[in-house]
Amino acid sequence: MGLTYPEISPIMMHIGPLAIRWYSMAYLFGIIFGWLLIKHWVKIYKINLSSAQLEDLIFYLTLGIILGGRLGYVLFYGEKVFQDNWLEVFAIWKGGMSFHGGALGVIAAMALFAKKYRFPFLQLADLVVLVAPIGLFLGRIANFVNDELWGRVTDVPWAVRFPSGGFLPRHPSQLYEAFFEGFCLFVILNLLWRKESIRQHCGTVSSLFVILYGVFRILMEQFREPDAHMGYFFGNFTMGQLLSVPLILLGCAVLLWVWKPRRA
Repeated sequence: MGLTYPEISPIMMHIGPLAIRWYSMAYLFGIIFGWLLIKHWVKIYKINLSSAQLEDLIFYLTLGIILGGRLGYVLFYGEKVFQDNWLEVFAIWKGGMSFHGGALGVIAAMALFAKKYRFPFLQLADLVVLVAPIGLFLGRIANFVNDELWGRVTDVPWAVRFPSGGFLPRHPSQLYEAFFEGFCLFVILNLLWRKESIRQHCGTVSSLFVILYGVFRILMEQFREPDAHMGYFFGNFTMGQLLSVPLILLGCAVLLWVWKPRRA
């Protein structure tokens, strides 16, 4: 029972001795596509960001994603894994990035950028989260290709027998997350952004992003096998679910503040 895992090499191509991995390309393509879409929105809605400033923003965000994502993974998930060989912390190409750590890194990057150019932070956040689901989608597809972060054992007809999962029929939870955290979030946020009333209330789109991501992540973790070295917390909760709760609370608080009636 279960579909056979397609034999996809985690290595996209070789350039001499250099191995180009799908996982690395997911981040690269996500950043490039995000850059192009932000550039499109800036032009369409005449947002006060020059080409040079936009390039600077992408640089800040890239550092935030990589440094925050990796450090977050080490702190939240991999501290014990890296105790034997701390140099593995820098082996980003092998996988191991945390969304929650990356989110903190991106927030720090946006704060620095907003301060440097005196740009409204919440307006910047709204712009950035419009493209964030692109990276989430590609990252989860890369997880599937890497034969990692697979789901729990199941008997559903579309279960996949992952080699590293013991060839047991499992939920392809990476694809579930790619659909909800990537595709669905992208469609919802970009449709909302088209409404002028939403754009005028800076912080609305970014608040909804963290709320919806947190909800989707908590739901999808029900199908995902928890990290073997961590297991469950409080009986049936994963680290991903616990880290998503503060996101939802933060998003709700900001959303209420943004839409709070202001005295004339």
